[in-house]
Amino acid sequence: MKKIFYCLSLCLLMSCAKKIFSEKWTKKEAPEEFRARFETTKGNFDIYAKRSWSPKGVDRLYNLIKHKYYTEMPIFRVVPNFVAQFGIHKDSIINKVWNNFTLDDEPVIAKNDSMSIAFARGGKKTRTTQIFINLKNNHRLDTLTYSGVKGFPVIAKVTNGFENVLKFYDKYGDELGRRQDSINIYGNDFIKRKYPNVDYIKKAYLLKSK
Repeated sequence: MKKIFYCLSLCLLMSCAKKIFSEKWTKKEAPEEFRARFETTKGNFDIYAKRSWSPKGVDRLYNLIKHKYYTEMPIFRVVPNFVAQFGIHKDSIINKVWNNFTLDDEPVIAKNDSMSIAFARGGKKTRTTQIFINLKNNHRLDTLTYSGVKGFPVIAKVTNGFENVLKFYDKYGDELGRRQDSINIYGNDFIKRKYPNVDYIKKAYLLKSK
């Protein structure tokens, strides 16, 4: 009986997930350039993305923003004078469906300057949903070879709200970066109980072209 109940619950959850995920979204191209706004617990910041910097990466970023992936999302890894990272959804099923569609690796075109944005990764073809903002010039990330892949391709740059990005709570440092399994499983409840000072992306949305 418990097994049947579990299967039914899983089916219901998957049904809900389908309403906010479609495989088609993983194949849609972004405009040649676009702007977006992220509302956070420390204030807003705006970004500018250019497809020629990393076509597959910018396509993914555009579709994640367009389909409201970055909502109530913890900025779980803030390493002072290095990066601020986020991208783990509070719903583990939504995480899983997006993570099934990894991105091909691409060369670095734009430099990892201060306030530039790139996808996090852990090896070949592992870019999915997690992105980081460089809090300083991290040019070594342009050529760093890690787990068989060279460099972290920039996909966007912060254009407004730099001061708000620099306010993100950073006293946990890299601690939550090492607890991503727990975040994936238990979501925001885990973070709010154990790491109450973490800042959040409230929502992100595309801005109209000027």
